[in-house]
This record gives sequence, C-alpha cells and structure tokens, in this order.
Amino acid sequence: GPVVASAVIVRDFSFSCAVNDSKKMSAKARATAYEEILAKCVVGVGIIDCRMIDKIDIFQATLRAMEEAVMKLGEAPGVILVDGPKAPNLPFKQVPIVDGDAISFSIACASVVAKVTRDRMMEYYAEEFPQYGFEKHKGYGTRDHMEAIKKHGPCKIHRKTFEPIKSLIKTGG
Repeated sequence: GPVVASAVIVRDFSFSCAVNDSKKMSAKARATAYEEILAKCVVGVGIIDCRMIDKIDIFQATLRAMEEAVMKLGEAPGVILVDGPKAPNLPFKQVPIVDGDAISFSIACASVVAKVTRDRMMEYYAEEFPQYGFEKHKGYGTRDHMEAIKKHGPCKIHRKTFEPIKSLIKTGG
C-alpha cells in the first residue's frame, strides 16, 4: 500500500480528546482525535503510491510524502518539527526529532492524521480486494496477510520490492 505523511500546524491547543503517538491510540481514539485535529489545525497530507515506493525506496518515498504534506499546508510553517532522524528537502527551518510523535503535540497530531488517512485508504482497498483482509490488518505483515498473499498472489497495491512479494515474483509463485 501507500506511504502517507501529514504536516500539521496547531492553531488551537484546547483539545477535548487525548492525542498521542498514533500507534499508542485505539482506532476509536484516533478517529475522534482526527476530527478534532481537522477542526483546530491546518493540515496537509502527502501520499506516495506503491509503484513510486518500489521505484525510489521506502525511505525516499517517506521523505517525498513529508515534502508533499508540508507543501499542501497552504501556508509557510515557521519551523518544521520532523518525526525521525532525517529532514526532507524543504526550504524551511527543520528540526528532526527521533520518536517525535511521543514528544511533540504537533507531530503526534500529524501521526494521527497520517495513520487514519492510510487506514481509511486500506479499508477502501479492502472493498476492491476483499480476499486480502486489508480492513483488518491495514496492509501490515500479519500472518493472515501473508497467507492471503501466498494463496492469491500480490495485487496492484502490494509493493513489489518488499518481501515476501519480491521472492514470489522472482520464483513465479
């Protein structure tokens, strides 16, 4: 599936819901936070599809998604707090923060927007490709997902340079 990044400028910090690293929140809590973030923040989202990920690699695709998200904000940020050790190529002051989604409220908000956006995309793909169970595992490498790939082969949203897809293509499986 795609890689999704988000950029968020918080305009109003008076949130009624808790916002944290999206991986530490339940799906219901993320959905509630997502709506409040959209109401109280300026949001940009960048999406890089699987074909581009296969072409440029996941790290470069992630940086490109970050760049796209910032450029879609519609306004210049004063400074960009980046979740991770490497900043994308943007003409703004940037501060990379490892585990930034656990440290910065704005990065946590961006994490929630990106995760909810990607999860909803995977739920949409689940309707197009029901045999893979994307609505359950969201494209992550669970046992059920791996079994579905072995049984049905890869579909158009599988990343061809990632295992086990890469080996299946190589062996014709």
